[in-house]
Amino acid sequence: MSDHVYGITEVAGSSATSIDDAIRNAVATAAKSVRHLNWLEVKEVRGHIDNDQVSHFQVVVKLGFRYEK
Repeated sequence: MSDHVYGITEVAGSSATSIDDAIRNAVATAAKSVRHLNWLEVKEVRGHIDNDQVSHFQVVVKLGFRYEK
């Protein structure tokens, strides 16, 4: 088994639809520029309210990735 080195970054994703979509948007966008994503941790969840209704969701996601050798 070889040794690996991992990095951690945080990104914020958003969606007008759901928290799940906000998470998926964050991961999909990060995956365009960060290779070898391995895990995620949702750190924060918040939303925006308009006219007494939730209108937007935002999440802060910690992403772990493996560095290339």
